[in-house]
Amino acid sequence: MKEEFDKLVKSKYPVCGMEVDVELIKWVSKYKNKDYYFWSLICKEEFDENPEKYVKD
Repeated sequence: MKEEFDKLVKSKYPVCGMEVDVELIKWVSKYKNKDYYFWSLICKEEFDENPEKYVKD
């Protein structure tokens, strides 16, 4: 669990590129069985409209 937490803290938001601050996470989107975390509803909605634009396989 700690490794997953550390990875989350070091991840970047897919839309705006900001680093994740776990305390600011308010929204989550799921795409291809993976969770993407957002502090901004605007970024989440933009991601939800076109996730392939932001996700690199």
